[in-house]
Amino acid sequence: MILLVVDMQKALVDEDLYAYETFVERTVRLIGAARESGVEVVYVRHDAGPGSGLTFGDEGFEIADEVAPRPDEKVFVKTINSCFGNTEFREYMEKQEDKRVMVIGLQTNYCIDATLKSAFERGFDVIISEGTNSTFDNNYMNAETTVRYYNEDVWEEIVEAVTMDEAIELLKSK
Repeated sequence: MILLVVDMQKALVDEDLYAYETFVERTVRLIGAARESGVEVVYVRHDAGPGSGLTFGDEGFEIADEVAPRPDEKVFVKTINSCFGNTEFREYMEKQEDKRVMVIGLQTNYCIDATLKSAFERGFDVIISEGTNSTFDNNYMNAETTVRYYNEDVWEEIVEAVTMDEAIELLKSK
């Protein structure tokens, strides 16, 4: 199993996220449990290009301090919503014997959604844990409705949705 941490970057980890404190606490907790259990933690960060505040060299591009990778953990960069848009990441994941991937991070309705669907299409067993993806309000729905819509409806048939306790147990049993 791999714990995939998506777009937990300084420009995005913000108190305006839905259920911010719970989201950050649970994300930190899962990363800690994965490390404790010897589950590989892989990071992907988004590069939105020059002038976006979310590109190489920008402070906002860096991974948030609370969830910073260790020196031995892999960090990939993507330029489209799905992590699988990065060829190196895609090839790395396809080489994995264990096809289980637990996905956490940002944003529910963009990069998490695209990554979950891409992983499912490639034959991965995709796992999400409650409260470990979040987003901001948008023009159509508030953040809470958006998170609930994706977690409880859109992904219903492509992911295994688990509680936080179940996620910890899955990481321990790797």
